[in-house]
This record gives sequence, C-alpha cells and structure tokens, in this order.
Amino acid sequence: MKPFYVPHLGSVMRARGVQNTDMDSLKQEIAAVAARMVVEEGLEFGAAKRRALKQMGLPPRTALPDNDQLEAEVEDYIAIFCADTQPIELRALRELALDWMQRLERFRPHIAGPVWHGTATRRSDIYLQLFCDDSKSAEIELIGMNVPYEPRTVPGFHGDNVDALSVHVYCKALEEHVGLHLLVYDFDDLRGALRPDARGRRPRGDLAALRALLHDVAP
Repeated sequence: MKPFYVPHLGSVMRARGVQNTDMDSLKQEIAAVAARMVVEEGLEFGAAKRRALKQMGLPPRTALPDNDQLEAEVEDYIAIFCADTQPIELRALRELALDWMQRLERFRPHIAGPVWHGTATRRSDIYLQLFCDDSKSAEIELIGMNVPYEPRTVPGFHGDNVDALSVHVYCKALEEHVGLHLLVYDFDDLRGALRPDARGRRPRGDLAALRALLHDVAP
C-alpha cells in the first residue's frame, strides 16, 4: 500500500485563524493532499481540491492552489511513489488514445489532459477534443460504430460549455476499462488552440504529435 500523503498539522492549524497566516504555505498543503487524490483516485483537479479542503477541515471559501501548482505536486507525488509503474500505465493510455484518434481522424482529434502532459496513471481518464464541421457528426459516428456513450455538457477550454460524449473503453494493456471523453468543438475553435500555456507547453496535441511522443519515449 502506498503511503498516505497528509498535510503537516502545524501548517493546517496556522491556517485556521492564527494571525500572519502564510497563505502560500496553506495552498501548498492543499495541493499536496489533492495531488494524492488525483494520482490514486483519478479525480479531476477541481474535485480533488474541494475534497482536500473537506479532508483538512478547512472552510469552503479557503483560497485554493492554481492548476499549475497542483500539477507540480502531482508530478512530485508520481516521482516519489509511482516511479516504477506510472511510465508503463501512461504509455498504455497513450496507445489507447492513439487508437481512438485514428478511428476518429476525420474529426481532427487532439489529445489534452494528463495523458497528453504525462501525469496520467491507470486511474486517469483520456480526454480527446474533436473539431467538427457539424457538432452532431461525432455523435452519429459513435452510433454507427455501435459504441454506447453518455452525453454531457462540460466547460470547454474557452470557458463556454461544450458537448461531451463519455465512453468506457477496454484497455488491454491495463486489463481494465478506461473513461474516454470526447469534447466536441466547432472547427473554428481550432484557431489558436495550440498556443503555448503558462508553462510554455502545447496544451493539446494532434495525431502526429501523439505518434511522435510515443516514438520518442519508446523503450
């Protein structure tokens, strides 16, 4: 069993009302607790932050770490506790994502999230962004493939809500089912979608980029 990643008690007590509270230190503690939940339970960042607050007994309006800070903690947690298993699991998920991107190639698929950025484990879901001329075309494609899906509405990368088609697909390498989420965007949304993020990385990658990534990290 992996060690349980817990905050330092002194930091939590200081955050509960003692004067001269170090808010940056508290955010670091929250990020550390949330990182364990992201890695071990596959929670999305927002859900992990909220659960971390509850576990630490902090008020719901406590200032939260940003996603970059949480992602850094996730990377540290993986390096300490999952260094032997995570690269294998990440490759399995990337290969599965590649398979589905090839199936859906006509919808200009781009991969985003932890599978693209390299922080995914076997608990992580795969997020593909489709850029369609017709917003219903991807849904019709899944119906034609006899693939059951759950339609949802989720926040998109522009802040507006977008349609999402959630599927459970079997990953042979991991011998279990994985969540695959297809976020459907208009073709025009592709403009500017590859601009570097705050860390200077491409926020998403197309089919060629994922192929190159798998080739670069091949054993």
